[in-house]
Amino acid sequence: MAWTVDALRERLTKIIDPEVGLNIVEMGLIYDLSVDEADNVHVRMTLTTPGCPMHGSMADGVQELLESLPGIGRVDVEVTFDPPWEPKMMSEEALRKLGWL
Repeated sequence: MAWTVDALRERLTKIIDPEVGLNIVEMGLIYDLSVDEADNVHVRMTLTTPGCPMHGSMADGVQELLESLPGIGRVDVEVTFDPPWEPKMMSEEALRKLGWL
């Protein structure tokens, strides 16, 4: 099975940021997601703050979820804080759920 970026992004909506209760895609924590012709996946993501206590578990959750998908090759998860996450990176739906819109 050839995975698309959109299909992988949809799968990542299963991972919830425990501090906010919204998924990491709506939160704007996924900066880049790519899949090559061999179904190897690279994810560039961030967290809400550099000192986030969920640092390891969030990245591990992304890695484990993607590796569990049939046909996925190597999974590389890069956590970055450049640029720093800001609430304006959230989707409109996430902002509505939090009552910010």
